[in-house]
This record gives sequence, C-alpha cells and structure tokens, in this order.
Amino acid sequence: MTAPAATPATGGPLLLGVRHHGPGSARAVRAALDAARPAAVLIEGPPEGDALLALAADEAMRPPVALLAHVVDDPGRAAFWPMAEFSPEWVAIRWALDHGARVRFIDLPAAHSLAAAEEPAQEDAGPRVDPIGALAEAAGYDDPERWWEDVVEHRGAAADPRAPFAALAEAMAVLRETYGDGGHPRDLIREAHMRQQLRATTREFGSEVAVVCGAWHVPALAGKFTVAADRALLKGLPKVRTELTWVPWTHRRLARRSGYGAGIASPGWYGHLFAAADRPVERWMTKVAGLLRAEDRQISSAHVIEAVRLAGTLAAMRGRPLPGLAETTDAVRAVMCEGSDVPLGLIQDRLIVGDVLGEVPDAAPAVPLQRDLVRTQRTLRLKPEVLERELELDLRKETDAGRSRLLHRLGLLGIGWGEQTRARSTGTFRENWRLRWEPELSVRVAEAGVWGTTVLGAATAKAESEAAAASALGAITALAERCLLAELPDALPVVMRALADRAALDTDVAHLAQALPALARTLRYGDVRGTTTAGLAEVAAGLAERICVGLPPACAALDADGAAEMRTHVDAVHSAIGLLADPAGAGPDGLRERWSAVLGRLASRETVPGVLRGRAVRLLLDDGRIGSEDAARHMGLALSPGTAPADAAAWIEGFVGGASGGGMLLVHDERLRDLVDGWLTSVAPEAFTDVLPLLRRTFAAYEAGVRRTLGELVRRGPAVRTGPGEASAPGFGTALDAARADAVLPLLALLLGPDGPGDTDDPARPVDPRRPADPNGTDELGAPGILDDPNDLVEVGK
Repeated sequence: MTAPAATPATGGPLLLGVRHHGPGSARAVRAALDAARPAAVLIEGPPEGDALLALAADEAMRPPVALLAHVVDDPGRAAFWPMAEFSPEWVAIRWALDHGARVRFIDLPAAHSLAAAEEPAQEDAGPRVDPIGALAEAAGYDDPERWWEDVVEHRGAAADPRAPFAALAEAMAVLRETYGDGGHPRDLIREAHMRQQLRATTREFGSEVAVVCGAWHVPALAGKFTVAADRALLKGLPKVRTELTWVPWTHRRLARRSGYGAGIASPGWYGHLFAAADRPVERWMTKVAGLLRAEDRQISSAHVIEAVRLAGTLAAMRGRPLPGLAETTDAVRAVMCEGSDVPLGLIQDRLIVGDVLGEVPDAAPAVPLQRDLVRTQRTLRLKPEVLERELELDLRKETDAGRSRLLHRLGLLGIGWGEQTRARSTGTFRENWRLRWEPELSVRVAEAGVWGTTVLGAATAKAESEAAAASALGAITALAERCLLAELPDALPVVMRALADRAALDTDVAHLAQALPALARTLRYGDVRGTTTAGLAEVAAGLAERICVGLPPACAALDADGAAEMRTHVDAVHSAIGLLADPAGAGPDGLRERWSAVLGRLASRETVPGVLRGRAVRLLLDDGRIGSEDAARHMGLALSPGTAPADAAAWIEGFVGGASGGGMLLVHDERLRDLVDGWLTSVAPEAFTDVLPLLRRTFAAYEAGVRRTLGELVRRGPAVRTGPGEASAPGFGTALDAARADAVLPLLALLLGPDGPGDTDDPARPVDPRRPADPNGTDELGAPGILDDPNDLVEVGK
C-alpha cells in the first residue's frame, strides 16, 4: 500500500487526494484536470446522486449546497454531503460538466450508509486519527490549520500539476501503514466499494480516469486488492430505500464548530482565498474595513495599508511564506480594532466563518410539502436567510397575517424556522418573530411531508392527530390556541370536541387553572383574526365556573411550594376571567362577581396559606372590590401579634411581592406602610432570621428607586398631621386629587378623539382607554380591536 498515486503516464488512473473544502486542493484539482483531460471523473459521494449531477450546471445552482439523502419511510434518518464553491469535489463536478467528461459518485451508496447508521458502533475501534494533525505534528507545527495553509493554501502553482498529489499520497501511505484504518473501520467497506467502481470505470474508459477523493483514501485505491476480498467486505450489507436531492447549505454549517465532522475552522476565509486570484491579503483587509465601516467605526485607507504591512511583517518573523489567517487577524486587532477583541467577534462571525446561503434550482427533486412551502414563501415575500433577523408583523395587513399563519403552521409541524418573541406592544395586532433558516430544516420538512402535501393540509392533519393523542387538559388547550393562531378551520372542530371531552373528565383544579388562561388568549386572538369561537367560549365559561367552585377547598392546607404554585394559578385565572365574557343570561351575579366572591373567601379563611390570602386581598384592592381601609384591616389581622412571623411574611409577599406594583402601593399608602413597618420592628430577633430570606425576596424585586423612596419614608417616620387633609410627607397627598386628575382629560380627548373611549361590540375584550370610539365597533383603520401602540395614533392622524 506504499505505492504513490498512479498517473495516466504510468498507465493507471489519476488519483487526486484532497482535503474536503480546501481551496488549495480545489485549485490544484482544476490544474491537474486541465493537464490530464480525463474522459471520466470519479468523485467521493453517494452513487444515488449521479442523476442529480447535471443540476450543478444550472445557473440557479449557487454553492454552498449539499446532497441530502433520507430514508423514504423515516425522513429523520438523513445524511448530508456539503459542497462549497472552494470544495475540490464541486470544482471537479463543474470541470467535468463543462468539458463533456463522464462524472460519477463512487462512495458507498446512501442506502447502505443510512442503514448502517442504526447499527451500534464497534467497540474495538481504536482511537481516531486526524491525518492533517498527524502530518502537522511531524512537521513541528502545533496548529494543523497553520501547517495546511503553509504547505497547500499558500503554495504557488507547481510545474507538474500532479506532483503535489503524489507527495501527499506518499505521506498518507505512511500514515495508513502506521495507523491502519485510523479508528474508522467503516472506511474499509467504503474503500472496497470505491475500488469496485474504479475497476468498472477503468474497463470502460481505460486510463483516462481521474478520481477525486479524500487524501486518506488514496493509498487504499492505489494498493493491490483482490476483487474477491472486496466483494466479501460488501456482502450482506443492510439496505434501506432512500431519496436524494440538493438543498441549500451555509458557510456557518461548514464550520467545524457546528459539529460537521469534515468541517473547517474558517470557511469564509477559505472562500476568499479561492476567489481572490491575486493579492488576497490586500483584498481581505479591504473586506474587513468595509465591514467595520458599516458598523460606524472610523476606518481609513491608511488603516488598511498599515494592516497589510503588519501582516506581512508578522509572516516574515514567523517564517511563513505568506500571511495566513493568524497574521491577518493579529494585524486587524492591532491596527483596526485598537487592541480590542470585541470587533473581532463580528469579523469572526461575518467574514471568517461567513453568512453565505446557497441556492438550489426549482428543478431539483423535492417532496410536495417542500414545493408548497417554497411557493408560499415567494407569495408572502418571506425569503429564507442564514442571518438571524427580527420580523414585526401587523396582523391587520393581509401579507403580515399570511406570514403569521405560515410561521404558526410550520411551528406546529416542528419546522422551527421562526421563534415568536415578546412584542414591544401589548395589543393583539402585533407579533414579533426571530427568523433564521438552518439547512437541517430541510430534513424537518421531509419528515412533515407524511402529514400532507401542503403546509395547510399537513398542519391540519398533525393538529387532529395531536388532539386525538393528547391526555392532559393543558396540552389540548394549548393546541386549540395554536390552531386558531395558525388558522386551521378544519382542525378546530376536532380539537374542540377533544377539549370538551377532557374538560368534562378532569377534576383537578390545578389542571383547570392551567387550561383557562390559554383558552382566554385563544378567544382574544380569535377575535382579532375574525375566527368563530362560540364553542370555545362555552368551554372556557364552564371551566371558569368549575374553578370558582373548586378553588377554595384546593387552597386549604398547602405547604410553601404548593402555595407558591397555586398563587401563579390564581394570578393566571384572574387575568383570564378579566378577558372572558359572562354567559348569556348570567344576570347581575356574573362570572366576575363570582370570582370576586371566591377571592373574598380566600382572603378571609385562616386555613388558606398567607401568600394566597395576601394575594387575594391585593387582587380585590386592584379591582376596586375593596377599599384601602378594608385592605388595611386585612393586613392588620395578618400582621397581628398572634400570627406566626413566617405566615405574616408570606402574607406580605402575596400582597406586595412580585411585579405587581406593590412597592408603589406602600410608597403612596402610609397606613399600609406603617403596618408593615410596625410589624417588622415587632418581630422577635430569634424569628427575624427565619423570615428574612422571604422578606428579602419580596422587596428585592422592587426597582432601585422604589426601594430608595421606601427607605427614606421609613427613616422619616410617621408624619405628624396638624390638620385634616394635610399631606403625610412632602410630595405625597393624602388621597387622589380629582381636580388635578381631570386636568389631563382635554389632552386625552385631543389624542384619542372627541368622543373619548367607546364601548366594543365584543364584551369579552376589555376596553382600552387609548381606543377611539367608533359606532361600528372598529378603530379608524377599519379593523376590530384596540390601537396597540403609539404608532397607531400616528397612523390615525395620517
């Protein structure tokens, strides 16, 4: 196996051992093929891809791209063969197509490799060898990338284009003698198949054959092996039915840090070296300067000149033939970044790795779902991009509404192209998304193809299947919400029937409390999208009724963790009931009234944990169901000397804790503040250490300004009033000044319209004070609902 690579001059095929995605290897392959002019070119890759090779000549095909192979019955079992513009395999394919040569793939078929992927790895395989790393170490280099750049990427054109491949083949032969299969036992099977394909092609074309493969395999193709031995290795291999196509790829996914086994550290840099025929360092520095200028950094042509000089000097000092990535990076850091590594992070991400996304022609095979997705993307002008970007949607616009439906449907199918983020406004007409297309999503699309041939049909079938399989009430309510967001009218009745069945059987108040908020949100979104939700409203009202009945007993005798969990349920149910409409014929004792009665019972029962009693009092106070005097009475009872300090501290946490504005309540209500202050000063020292963590958690949630103001008021002590109505402290009134509050009404009328806030045809949606009244129940833009941010006021003004 020590024989060097044979050449046509010696009567054998031309073996071109390369490094995958190496621009130096790509240039050398092109030069060797131009010199040899072979009639057939064999390339390391799955033979099933031969039918797709002609697409490489299509003008719409722009690398980086990848061959995607997946199992027909199990699309999740897939494999990729990526190729960039600077990949030697891609250069060989394009050369063969341009010169009329026969081109084939000769690696082990994907039908075998994907079937073998299910088998357990062989435990007796030795440690894996990195051939490039081994050669770099033998040459005295501690960095394989730097060694490869010195001996390959920065090497000038050789007099004999075949000489570099012969030298590399000889080095690999020594490595194979030393390390055998190098910890890759599957390579022996792959190489046996390659030899069989090479023999068959040689019989057809003689010695006018060139092979482009990983340099590691060259000794196995050049050595002497019998046909019988190769057939024995290939006998009985497992096999599955596969399909192949081309899919777009990215430079980012070519990077080794992405987990790609044959990845490289700097695909963007390698792409530049391949494309820059002359003066690569100068052109690279110009790219860096352009990027930094786009980020508003002051970079002049002098910076570029000095960076090029410094890179050349560093290369000479380090004994390198030309400045490499290390020298250019050091020069950029010193000259353009003023010694800072912060801008280098941007350069690493945008240029060294790169953000190029390839393109595939429409003629490439694809599952029907993929074709429908592409058509929908074009209709909605929503092009996949490799860079992460923010997308803000206004659901009142038809195009944005269509984009929202598409992204929600893809999410339901498990195709995570977009991730919904928190909108900057609180209205229901806005959605914010974070989009980023990854090549692996092509596999997800193939997997989802089992549900249907269109995005709408597949999402509908998937939703119906999940509804039938769901066992938890919370899961099916979330599914109903997603169906409305994705606008799946055919799936919604199926989900609604399943929801009604689960709700009738579930008696756990916690489960009901988890389900109700999702239903309330669903009703709200359904109103915005104009979807009929009458059946959903009935289910939500029934859940709310059952919660009102079962919540008080469920809140009794809970431990600290159970009480904390139940508090979140109480908050969620309170918000949800505020969005629900009272059922028809409910009378004066409607749903909200019954919920207030439930909160009143929670606030008064001693068997209910303090955190829940305090929270119930706070919710009643915020809704105006009780006054500040009643709240003070409840607090006085909770903080009385007969109450255990830990229970009293829990009551305080429920009343003023969290992001509920409790700090400002204590700032403006001296009576409540004095009650808390008096209780704190009366806690015994031995008990204070027990309640301190709970109190610290409560008050640490306040903003710094609120904590500072509370400290000043407590230090000042109770105010001494000399007459009725006198302020308790400078800057704070004893009560609301109605005259001053009414003074803002003219300004509000000017902003919102002369009629002021109006009612809405939908009693389920609370009135927003910013919404201008309209006799038709719509805003001035003709869409139902509220104006959800200040920009809407500007639009109305237009």
